[in-house]
Amino acid sequence: MAPFQYLSRFETAEGDTFYANVGSNNPTIGSKVQAYPTYEDLLEDRDARTVVIAKVLPPLPRPDLPIYCVGLNYKSHAVEASLNVPVNPPIWTKPAAALSSPDETIPFSRFCASHLPDWEGELVFVTSRECRDITPTEALDYILGYTIGNDLTCRFFQLPEQSGGQFFYAKAFDKFAPVGPVLVSSSLFPTGVPTGRLVTCINGEVKQDTSIAKDMIFLPQRILSWMSQSTTIPAFSVVMTGTPAGVGVFQRPRQLLKDGDRMEVEIAGLGTLKNTVKFENGQDSIL
Repeated sequence: MAPFQYLSRFETAEGDTFYANVGSNNPTIGSKVQAYPTYEDLLEDRDARTVVIAKVLPPLPRPDLPIYCVGLNYKSHAVEASLNVPVNPPIWTKPAAALSSPDETIPFSRFCASHLPDWEGELVFVTSRECRDITPTEALDYILGYTIGNDLTCRFFQLPEQSGGQFFYAKAFDKFAPVGPVLVSSSLFPTGVPTGRLVTCINGEVKQDTSIAKDMIFLPQRILSWMSQSTTIPAFSVVMTGTPAGVGVFQRPRQLLKDGDRMEVEIAGLGTLKNTVKFENGQDSIL
């Protein structure tokens, strides 16, 4: 069992990083908490001190690892994209440099802003220990907890004529993976997996709204099992599990991210991940 219910990773005003079990899915800037300099210190309950939260960071024991991503994992999204669901979950990665924080303003360079920038609200899980060749039944024991992600994407580079239809390049830009605000222990969910609603809003307008239990195709344990076949998955790996219908490129008319847009992804029991878009020089994207 995880040594926390709601894990927060944050900075103090002095720039020091700490871990804390904050007691809710909404860590508050300015609040005093009992915290630990490292995740290992939290595990061992050593070197605790009272500090003040100044900046919330991605709630990850290892923020330096690549981020695994899953595609076509919601029935509704496969329908809107007019794509067939494969037998196994499509998987790729984002580099560690793509990771960004809750409430962080996401910078879009001119290059990214001009190539169909889009949102993807997602359920995220984090592994608890190294694994390889595990079954779906075993996999739940390897999931430390759940949080929220936004798999930001430049759709232009997903076009077959641009990059052969691959996923990595379109999604791997710096800061294109905001994650947070807290990591919620899997023990808080009766089935071990969050099954409530996932809702994404852009400037307060609902764009994605689905029931994870009814819409998700490959559950987290199935994903982790598939990833681990003949492959060692490190402890504390981050896995973004796919997005439901409602991404901007399939809206009618098409709606893509603009300078100043406010993105909010909410999942029942996990809180709300909030970020703002900032385009270089304030230019609009090419639609």
